[in-house]
Amino acid sequence: MTKRTLSEKLAILSDAAKYDASCASSGGQRRGSRDGSGLGSSGGAGICHAYAPDGRCISLLKILMTNFCIYDCAYCVNRVSSRVERARFSVDEVVRLTIEFYRRNYIEGLFLSSGIIRSPDDTMADMVRIARTLRQQENFRGYIHLKTIPDAAPELIDEAGRWADRLSINVEMPTEAGLTRLAPEKSATGIRKAMAEVRVRREASRERSHTGKRKARFAPAGQSTQVIVGADAADDRAILTQSSTLYANYQLSRVYYSAFSPIPDASKNLPLIRPPLLREHRLYQADWLLRFYGFEVGEIAQKGMLDLEVDPKLAWALEHRAAFPVDVNRAPKEMLLRVPGFGTKTVARILAARRHGAVRYEGLAAMGAVMKNAKAFIVAPGWSPRGMTDDAALKTRFAPPPEQLSLL
Repeated sequence: MTKRTLSEKLAILSDAAKYDASCASSGGQRRGSRDGSGLGSSGGAGICHAYAPDGRCISLLKILMTNFCIYDCAYCVNRVSSRVERARFSVDEVVRLTIEFYRRNYIEGLFLSSGIIRSPDDTMADMVRIARTLRQQENFRGYIHLKTIPDAAPELIDEAGRWADRLSINVEMPTEAGLTRLAPEKSATGIRKAMAEVRVRREASRERSHTGKRKARFAPAGQSTQVIVGADAADDRAILTQSSTLYANYQLSRVYYSAFSPIPDASKNLPLIRPPLLREHRLYQADWLLRFYGFEVGEIAQKGMLDLEVDPKLAWALEHRAAFPVDVNRAPKEMLLRVPGFGTKTVARILAARRHGAVRYEGLAAMGAVMKNAKAFIVAPGWSPRGMTDDAALKTRFAPPPEQLSLL
């Protein structure tokens, strides 16, 4: 095999990591040290940008440890039968890259994934060694996200959670049948078992002993997963049903949706074209409604596929016109959350303001409401949506421009 420079490996393995969407530092906080010292304690290739809940942009070194893999998942560009250019970092090289990028203020943390080399245990052991070396030897206090290998030994998963801020285990396919057909070497049962183990360990780490002391932290920023959209025939309802189950059963922090992208030397079992990127976007919007707005899967994906022309909240409102308009001064929280253009913060501000007097139409924009979306669905002092009952006209107004749809 050709001996590669570190920069050549970085170019190959950062590009190979771009297919993993589950890269975010949401919920992570800097690890403290008693004396306040340590790299990463401050408030090019391989650098990705994630966003925290408060909107901060966070730069991460996002790489694979290696794109060699013993598995042959049909949808993966790094599968064993693929003819892509291969490379592999050593443990020391990943540590050195992370520290050097950090010292130059290029990154705030590390997102590390890997192909499977030799065995799941061997691969996971190397990834754990990287995280342990960064924490113990380099005194690294930045963010670390490790992609966990489901079939790895429980003790390796346990140690990974002690060094990393977040763990992620990809379910990959929306259905067990899809995973069996496209990745027969992987087990949906094994993936769920690994997720359950992470949940149990996280819950145990938050308990206090009889002396009041907490146990060692375990993946304090939670666990996440990724599902590939469009590689099989699963519709949006099946995808969102799986996500709802994962959130409920394993307390995931996030489910990430990644539109399938055609790969070289693709299997005949895969589609020839990628699904619209707008489908991926709609799934994220629907996911948000499930998590924060009180919607059920059957309400927003009743027809199987989400509407690409309008967002799922507006689509639901147009399907349930009899429930509107709602009075912003009388409607319960649950109904206000279903008004297009009202976010969770806007609803909280409306409820707080109502305790002191009537909320007028003119004040809603200052509370964060997107009035272009909301005004057809509300009544307030100073406003009535008379003449705004034509659903077809509303849908046309909110739909993306035709030229945008044609590009997706």
